[in-house]
Amino acid sequence: MTKETGIFIGGSVRKEYLTLKLANRHGLITGATGTGKTVSLQILAEGFSQAGVPVFCADIKGDLSGLSMAGTSKDFLEKRAQDIGFSDRYTYEAFPAAFWDVFGEQGHPVRTTISEIGPLLLSQLLELNDTQEGVLNVAFELADDEGLLLLDLKDLRAILAHVADRASELSKLYGNVSKASVGAIQRRLLVLERQGGEHFFGEPALDLRDFLRVSPTGRGVINILAADKLMTSPKLYAVFLLWMLSELFEELPEVGDPDKPKLVFFFDEAHLLFNDAPKALIDKVEQVVRLIRSKGVGVYFVTQNPLDVPETVLAQLGNRVQHALRAFTPRDQKAVRAAAETFRPNPDLDTEQVITELGVGEALVSTLEGKGIPSIVQRTLIRPPSSRLGPITKAERRTLIQSGPCFGLYERSKDRISAYEMLQQRASDALRQEDKRRDKEWQAAEKHGEPRRTRSGFQLPDFGRDDRPRQESVKRKATRRRNRDTALEAGLKSAARSVGTSLGRALVRGLLGSLKRGF
Repeated sequence: MTKETGIFIGGSVRKEYLTLKLANRHGLITGATGTGKTVSLQILAEGFSQAGVPVFCADIKGDLSGLSMAGTSKDFLEKRAQDIGFSDRYTYEAFPAAFWDVFGEQGHPVRTTISEIGPLLLSQLLELNDTQEGVLNVAFELADDEGLLLLDLKDLRAILAHVADRASELSKLYGNVSKASVGAIQRRLLVLERQGGEHFFGEPALDLRDFLRVSPTGRGVINILAADKLMTSPKLYAVFLLWMLSELFEELPEVGDPDKPKLVFFFDEAHLLFNDAPKALIDKVEQVVRLIRSKGVGVYFVTQNPLDVPETVLAQLGNRVQHALRAFTPRDQKAVRAAAETFRPNPDLDTEQVITELGVGEALVSTLEGKGIPSIVQRTLIRPPSSRLGPITKAERRTLIQSGPCFGLYERSKDRISAYEMLQQRASDALRQEDKRRDKEWQAAEKHGEPRRTRSGFQLPDFGRDDRPRQESVKRKATRRRNRDTALEAGLKSAARSVGTSLGRALVRGLLGSLKRGF
């Protein structure tokens, strides 16, 4: 880093820096497999942390965990530092890191609630068609209107079953509700559960302020999401990161253009977000990326091919690090051409040709400077990282997790009263009312000497006075059951009042449909 202005990226005909004041104008790191994208991400994360900026990144291969440990001297690292005039400042050091994992195996568990993720992102996750998405919106609207908290998958199943039961009534209020669509959504939920989705939905939900921490030494904490297992469910991975991005957008206050970002968010394997995504969702992503800059958040997409990112989003990414691309097929050649055209031309470089010739750890770099104008693209040797190259051990990870300030906050799940319990209570209340009505009919029939009937309407034989002890026993059992149910009802109503007080009558949803909580 310079003393005031930016992060040292590497050396070209000059030293290349990423200006901190312009780092919230977002960025893009691209290149073929094995060309050095991960190291570029690593050295940027180090630079932001050193500047006191918290970082979030997904660790696809486990290599980024090395940020938490100091590197060791290696000849090729020392040579690279010498080649770019960095030897006098090159040191090996660790950076403060926090580990997270949706499955809770390699880090603190990460959860959100069904209500908070909202119907738009959930529809994308479940790959619903327009009709099914409409029914899911009805379920969320009904839950919001009736104060039913949707926290986990069993809550969502319960509200969907409730919607199916009231399909005719709700169709008049919200539009057509098809029971077949409800069934299709329920089947998609089973698939999601098998993919590990039940780990993601529930409480305690993630408090995003835990991603904005700074260490006692003033360095930004690097939040590392273990994503190797999560990547086996690519839709869950993409929607999870998009949910986090939308939460940051909705909850953080406006700060304009600060001297440095409040958080930098690296979105690795970015193509998974845009693959087969409907235009409506891409439009929302473009809107979030464009507007989140004023919240002081920088978003950096990491992917193999620039064509993986839609043009409307690509236009928002001002800082570029382009590693080598291969040009074996027409599509590859188109990607190289597209990548070259996004740079401010350098009269001394044939950018399109150079992209195919770059070596490992070498990249074309263009960052914003001055009034946000991209610098002329330069062929750059990326600086060596100060932290460890490669993953840390399981024992090292466990020690760091258990010694971190977030340990114990998320490790144990909670299951408070929500839609599932409330709808069960409604069903119990309805059954109890039916029992009372039947009891009154029996008593009236007995008083007038009419034949008594069972609940299904069959006539009971009259055994005369001999059945009175049995009747008294049944009455005592019914009384005990009513007393027990009354106590349960009182507890549930008390909890529901508490939930209702905190939830309020009007729930506010944000740009991507997620529930606004407020910091």
